[in-house]
Amino acid sequence: MNSRIPILLTAAFCALCLPCGAEDWPTYRHDSARSASTAEKLDSSLVEAWVYRSRRPPHTAWTGAAKWDGWHKIYGLKDRMVFDRVFHIAAVGDSVYFGSSVEDKITCLDATNGKTRWTFYTEGPVRLAPTISGGRLYAGSDDGLVYCLKAADGKLEWKYRPGPDDRRIPGNERMISMWPVRTSVLVRDGVAFCGAGVFPWEGVYLCALNTSNGKELWKTGMKNLPAQGYLLASSTRLYVTTGRERPVIFDSRSGRKLYQVTGGGGGTYALVTGDMLVYGPGKTGEISVFKSNRKDQLASFKGNQMIVTPKVSYLLTDTRLSALDRARYLELHEKREALKARKGKVTEQLKKLGRNASSSAGKKLRTELGKLNLEIDKFAGGMRKCFKWQVPSEFPLSMILTRDKVFAGGKGKVAAFETRKGGIAWEKKVRGNVYGLAAASGRLYVSTDDGSIYCYRAPGSGKEEARR
Repeated sequence: MNSRIPILLTAAFCALCLPCGAEDWPTYRHDSARSASTAEKLDSSLVEAWVYRSRRPPHTAWTGAAKWDGWHKIYGLKDRMVFDRVFHIAAVGDSVYFGSSVEDKITCLDATNGKTRWTFYTEGPVRLAPTISGGRLYAGSDDGLVYCLKAADGKLEWKYRPGPDDRRIPGNERMISMWPVRTSVLVRDGVAFCGAGVFPWEGVYLCALNTSNGKELWKTGMKNLPAQGYLLASSTRLYVTTGRERPVIFDSRSGRKLYQVTGGGGGTYALVTGDMLVYGPGKTGEISVFKSNRKDQLASFKGNQMIVTPKVSYLLTDTRLSALDRARYLELHEKREALKARKGKVTEQLKKLGRNASSSAGKKLRTELGKLNLEIDKFAGGMRKCFKWQVPSEFPLSMILTRDKVFAGGKGKVAAFETRKGGIAWEKKVRGNVYGLAAASGRLYVSTDDGSIYCYRAPGSGKEEARR
């Protein structure tokens, strides 16, 4: 079922309305690598333009984190399943798009005033942000279908069912597909990738589709793991988040499974940068780093999210926001780990000597051990110096990077930090917890877990509209 509110705007008028150098935000965290970075420059005196409020807050697929991990005796567990806490948006031109987990629909708003342009109803919750590409919108639903719509008016172009049939079961107080589409639909080079299924014993499927007609290019079964959260892609690889488990990597051209990473504690937050995968937050708030050709963990950082640029990376923890020279940090980390590995071998050799530890061989090993400890401490000090700045932060829930600011979301508020030294340049209070941020065409979009979407823009850039 599809209802539309037609609003006709010419391309020339749209171009005039956009700020100079305006950039879109066509998918979750800006791109298929989930970089959360844009060249968009936002004003330091943003004012509220409009607020969209849902009748009900998002209905999440999973409740919060368990109280503790009894087997490993870990307390204060992080919530690793936060992909549908808010209505994450995509913004292209003067349109804003999002899916609803409570009203089973996809909505397009006018970015200038927040008014609804069109809605498209599915038969189940739409939990993840749509992807806009080539004038089309791509999204999945708990009804088990992937939808392709015309971005201009919401008209259905095609739909595709990854699962074997239309079997329905009760789930989240609704009737949903046995194979709900709980991943994003990622679009890259004319191919739409998606995943369906959260019950491994019933089958989980990863698919590649032709974006123009929805025809299946390949389909791969995933064993023992669900497909949940936002997909990521590099030029040759597809990265699949698996809820509370570790990501799985596939060849994007054939669908062949390559490997599952072996480190980290799971989670649906991830980004790809160059030849590296970064994901988390694990059970205790830890960002794990992997090289693309290795399934073993390269390094880890205490934190919830990270943004990576060629020169500086930004790390967000529960209490701090930091800027660091990530490349130098990882270089020192690898050297320190090699020394620690050597230290472990020397220690074992000393143990094997037993009563002969005071022999000349034992003395040589103890001398080497002392030198290794000094070198390890030296590299640890160098790693600490990689932090360019660290500032206290009460905004641990979300983060994006614009040209000269880091925007971060917290409980009932959002702020902008200057990238140069970390000072707060702007701050606003909102209703709800800020799990979603996006920036496009001179506007900042803030999504909160009470079902609100706030739009902020520079003063005088347009007539501020009243709340919906």
